Amino acid sequence: MRTITLKSGATVPALGLGTWHMGERSNAKAAEVRALKAGIDLGMTLIDTAEMYGEGGAEEVVGEAIAGRRDELFLVSKVYPHNASKSGAIAACERSLKRMKVEKIDLYLLHWRGSYALTETVEAFETLKAAGKIGSWGVSNFDHDDMAELAQVKHGAECVTNQVLYHLGERGIEYDLLPECRRSNVMVMAYSPLGQADILGNATLASLAKKHAVTPAAIALAAILREPSVVAIPKASHLDHVAANAKAMSVKLDADDLKAIDTAFPPPRRKSPLAML
Repeated sequence: MRTITLKSGATVPALGLGTWHMGERSNAKAAEVRALKAGIDLGMTLIDTAEMYGEGGAEEVVGEAIAGRRDELFLVSKVYPHNASKSGAIAACERSLKRMKVEKIDLYLLHWRGSYALTETVEAFETLKAAGKIGSWGVSNFDHDDMAELAQVKHGAECVTNQVLYHLGERGIEYDLLPECRRSNVMVMAYSPLGQADILGNATLASLAKKHAVTPAAIALAAILREPSVVAIPKASHLDHVAANAKAMSVKLDADDLKAIDTAFPPPRRKSPLAML
């Protein structure tokens, strides 16, 4: 598994596991736990979750899946913007720790910008880091201007990642945000890297999947993971999907493959507003 080293010094796999929409139905919990365990076994040891997902339900699923394996994993969670005051973020982090039954979250993110000043949220994150409750912190759904503003905040340079929507059907960040994050040594974490599965029926992806003996999903993931500063966190609740996604790390796209992908999914030619889900 290819890895990325964060500016904090931590090393993470380039392909992780997302948990959005997990923890929402009790009758799906067992399958979700199995899927996460299978992903860990395949080397996808970065798990991304949030207090928003299932209103804490996803964090509970994560807690069950990682029981007895905490030392193998890199855990990421996120705080709601309305909880991102200094005291609110600290309390939210404590609740997340309790739900996952762990003593530390490796990377804690502001889920998106809200009404609290970035200075206050960053202060909370730095307090949590000093207390050993989190290893490092970052943001999510921040556009180029947001990152520039964050860089001017005290301790803003401590931000290690920006988690954003990024897939072949939504390549807007390649225009300015991705290059700037690369220059600032900020890892980009791609959420929903397969879109809403709407891109997987594309004929080009089907053709390349046949060529490389993998699924279209593996090709779509390999295409965005060719950027060395990007981590992808696809969510998969079925064992076969987890296994298929893992094969993305073995796909070596050549120049002809990349040209075909750019023809089918053109890269941006101008700045566009940051896409969000």
